[in-house]
Amino acid sequence: MRQLSETDRDVIRLAQDPQFARWLDQVRATGGCAHPIHLSGSTTTWDSTTGEVLRHYDTRDEPGERLLVRCRNRRASVCAPCSRLHAGDTFHLVRAGLIGGKNVPPTVRDRPRLFITLTAPSFGPVHRTGDRCRPRRDGGTCEHGRPLGCGAVHDTTAPLVGQPLCPDCYDYVTHVLWHAHAGKLWDRFTRAVRRHLATSVGLTQSRFPDHARLSFARVAEYQKRAAVHVHAVVRLDGPAGPADQPPPWAIADRLADAVHASARRVLIRSAYSSAVGELALHWGAQVDVRPLHSDGTGPDGDAVAAYIAKYVTKGASETGAGIDHRLLTCNDIDLAAVNTHVRTLMRTCWRLGGLTEYEPLHLRAWTHTLGYRGHILTKSRAYSTTYAALRADRVEHLGHNDALGVVRKAQLRYVGSGHTLGAALIATGVADDIREASRLGREAGQGP
Repeated sequence: MRQLSETDRDVIRLAQDPQFARWLDQVRATGGCAHPIHLSGSTTTWDSTTGEVLRHYDTRDEPGERLLVRCRNRRASVCAPCSRLHAGDTFHLVRAGLIGGKNVPPTVRDRPRLFITLTAPSFGPVHRTGDRCRPRRDGGTCEHGRPLGCGAVHDTTAPLVGQPLCPDCYDYVTHVLWHAHAGKLWDRFTRAVRRHLATSVGLTQSRFPDHARLSFARVAEYQKRAAVHVHAVVRLDGPAGPADQPPPWAIADRLADAVHASARRVLIRSAYSSAVGELALHWGAQVDVRPLHSDGTGPDGDAVAAYIAKYVTKGASETGAGIDHRLLTCNDIDLAAVNTHVRTLMRTCWRLGGLTEYEPLHLRAWTHTLGYRGHILTKSRAYSTTYAALRADRVEHLGHNDALGVVRKAQLRYVGSGHTLGAALIATGVADDIREASRLGREAGQGP
């Protein structure tokens, strides 16, 4: 007779628990979250006028005397159920800024709107897809005697794609420091776009906010070469935001010119280091600008929103450009499941992080992301709704919001996280059932 595995024994233990049904309800409420947070404590809700206690909840009545809540991790590699929820929220957040909804007027679809991509500069030749990796006809080589091409035709899944043709030529230091300054480069870029727009219509930069507002939502994505590039939706509104009509001069072509010009001109200098010197950091030469038209030509709002939502749930480990958790010591770099190119970037990041002049960059804390320390998705204040508002709408839709005049006090504390082996298996099944039901609902036209 086959001996039961530890997982099987744990499933049986859970199923035989008198409170199994309630525990399963909690798992369903988290959407089958892979790493739920365990809370202990109580909540009390009362009428603020009469002082009458309307509801009291205590986790002592729950299985294990704890309540399970979602981990809300955006990375699919960490928690697929929560990442799908985050992707859905991102889709609605970006979509609302393109076509309206979620308290954003539908007139935004008639505003000047662009979908842009900004890239990192070259840090050295790398293996590329297709015939772009073939050696030059003159048989050129680098200063270390390596050919400037490998002669092979790589497909998109080839492990060599993105790896340096010559690791000795590759500028790992600039790559890491560019990542560390990418957020500042974006801030300088948006300021430069406003400045260029103002100058092009005869305004001073200080007067631009009196006439128009630049709104955006951007997402960072790692390329095969482990360098971040930025996809962004950029929109021109009137000075009061999405409900305000922009001035007549605010047209997509003028906005596109400002994007191109600003991407070429933005420059940041790194702090001087005796070991590195002072580096001039800028955007790469490849800049893609696509107008978004309300007449149906070009990419539509749903397609762009879905594109951005797809990338916001990807962790560094899924792209092969880093890992999804912080490293505590330099020795952890050797244990990371990454290729040689990424490992060298990690080591460079850790080494630079030990230099006094780079302390403000906190490079060692961001070694796992190769020095990139920005949020994966950021947006301007007036672009559209917020994640917090979307979560509040979801709670209200489920009927969990308290009414006006009602006060709720929570005294809950963290007591653990995750699942046992058997619980993880059951939670996976719950998540699969929810995903399948959602798919069938979409096919039947009953869901988003």
